[in-house]
Amino acid sequence: MPGTDPPLTLADLHALPVTRLKGVGSKKAEALAAAEITTVLDLLTHYPRRYIDRTREATIAALAVGEEGMVLAEILRVDSRRTRNRRTMVTVVVSDGTGRLTLTFFNQPWRERQLRVGMQAVVFGKLELYQGTRQMTNPIVDLIGDRTGRIVPVYPQSDKAGLHTWELAGWVGDALAKAAPRGFAEPLPAAVLERFGLVDRGTALAGIHEPATMQDVAQARRRLVFDELLRIQLLLVLRKRAVEASARGVAHDVGGRFLARLVGALPFPLTAAQRRVIDEIVSDMASPVPMHRLLQGDVGAGKTLVAVAALLTAVEGGHQGALMAPTEVLAEQHRLAVGGLLGGFTVPDATTLLGERELRVALLTNRTPAADRRRILAELAAGGIDIAIGTHALIQEGIEFAALGLVVIDEQHRFGVDQRAALRDKGVGRAVPDVLVMTATPIPRTAAMTVYGDLDVSVLDELPPGRTPIATEWVHTVGGAGDEVVWDSVRRAVGSGHQAYVVCPLIEESDKLQVASAEETFELLRGGELADVGVGLLHGRLASSDKDQVMTRFRAGEIDVLVATTVIEVGVDVPNATVMVILDADRFGIAQLHQLRGRVGRGGSASICYLVGDGATPDAQERLSALERTTDGFELAEVDLELRGEGTIMGVAQKGRNDLKLASLRRDKEWVAHTRALAFELVDASPHLADHPELLAEIDLLLDDDEADYLLKS
Repeated sequence: MPGTDPPLTLADLHALPVTRLKGVGSKKAEALAAAEITTVLDLLTHYPRRYIDRTREATIAALAVGEEGMVLAEILRVDSRRTRNRRTMVTVVVSDGTGRLTLTFFNQPWRERQLRVGMQAVVFGKLELYQGTRQMTNPIVDLIGDRTGRIVPVYPQSDKAGLHTWELAGWVGDALAKAAPRGFAEPLPAAVLERFGLVDRGTALAGIHEPATMQDVAQARRRLVFDELLRIQLLLVLRKRAVEASARGVAHDVGGRFLARLVGALPFPLTAAQRRVIDEIVSDMASPVPMHRLLQGDVGAGKTLVAVAALLTAVEGGHQGALMAPTEVLAEQHRLAVGGLLGGFTVPDATTLLGERELRVALLTNRTPAADRRRILAELAAGGIDIAIGTHALIQEGIEFAALGLVVIDEQHRFGVDQRAALRDKGVGRAVPDVLVMTATPIPRTAAMTVYGDLDVSVLDELPPGRTPIATEWVHTVGGAGDEVVWDSVRRAVGSGHQAYVVCPLIEESDKLQVASAEETFELLRGGELADVGVGLLHGRLASSDKDQVMTRFRAGEIDVLVATTVIEVGVDVPNATVMVILDADRFGIAQLHQLRGRVGRGGSASICYLVGDGATPDAQERLSALERTTDGFELAEVDLELRGEGTIMGVAQKGRNDLKLASLRRDKEWVAHTRALAFELVDASPHLADHPELLAEIDLLLDDDEADYLLKS
């Protein structure tokens, strides 16, 4: 390559097929394509999954029987034979100079072709002793060929596709050698590299694939992680700024007295967190730029009151508000709560004798009778209803608002992106209503900055006074003495005038899953442990009118113990309930268990949550222990991220955020924050990244238009 050619960009690498590399013919190209590697860029971003540090590797002699270990050894002998039951058994003897090890592979006949005498292999498995011989059965094997050097990268490989780590390393080496005369283009300003102590891209690509030391790997990873996170944050910030520049919002008149009157009428003072968040929201609403804010608050942190304050602010300025909830039960509950808080408020109305009328709140769900629905739709369109509360029925065709100024979306993870966008599109004319998205499922701050990166985030991190802490007990004994403790506690609570929930994972008995079902549990408890108390049943398959009736009776205290599925997970508020029993608690995730637990402790009485489960897996044990240890939803969210990995976060994210090949929202928290701040800095200094065309080109290349549009809608 002539020395005058410019450095290679990611787009240049993307344009080069892998067949340009030495040793990649049509057959190998096919195998690489099966692993989603078709270009030189794909190959260079197919990073090693681990490294063998030959200065620190374990030896065969040092391995203890019963322990898992990894050794680098040479293959001395390979034999294959058929066993009596006609299975293939391949036996391989390896040595590293300190001792010998026999590897036994059952039903893997291809191992005889794969493992050749004289090859170097990295072997990982559990050491066993069989008839006095040290051996491993069906270990993981990475072939590294005759590669030398202190640090040997091990690539994700596919025996099925016929790809091995030493081949991948060879092709990567060829790509790096052929790129060396031109070098790699550097999209980041020198000042940014210096500020964050980052190596240049060429050094990073060499260091991740051909490191001389583990320090090289650490430096390379740091830079490449930075690139991945910065691309996502730049996309989000570009979209956020584009919406702000192009969308005309509603500049609300926020100087009225409604808010002070609402706060003054409360029987308790607002928490400092509630005051701070209300100020943030009101400040956003006063601006002509459409608000797009995420309100995170732990169970019981008082989000509903904050939402009512925002809705009231919109109404006082002459606009309408809409509150969308994921279930009819929750929508009905919001209707009761909002109606209770806003009783006695009046709004101007020139068509009345006194020039004003009572502030009106309406409920609209798929259950609303046809005649009521027609009346509500007519009044919404005419401006006679100030606040509409409902389920996704609010976004159906034909529903028009006279002056929609604020949309509040509760438990946003239950709604699809398109549903949220549809409600926002109900604004009148070109004015985009403000959007407040609420969730009681806290997610770690770094994850929020990635998943909801185009939203401003407010956090309610204080519980209101009067909320009693909930004791939590993990009951390990299923069907034994532990059960007795649980049902005794339920009977005592009912005896003292309180109520309880019993939650089950399934509605009816399942042969496949041996877990408690709501219907079976209801019958067993009613005829056994809780025969002397009033037991009710609530699940998703009940008719809507039956669900309503059960909840009304439970709220009124006519039902002592409610056996339910997770239909009660979100928003159900019965202050008199003080005991929560969750059966087969292992079957639920951390966020769900935390939500369910939050259904008690809502009054002034001490409350307890029993997690009944045997903790069959290490993950289940960790989940149940964490819930027993803390009631802090944000701490639990960190544990959840640790246990389940980014999948949980990226799962709620839109597609396209899985651009993360190296970056981890757990390990790289600080870089999420740094790249977000830098993204704002770069975009605000150079709208549309005009001064950074290389960065813009990389975003276009790696995060396509569909993904960008999808993110924008959110």
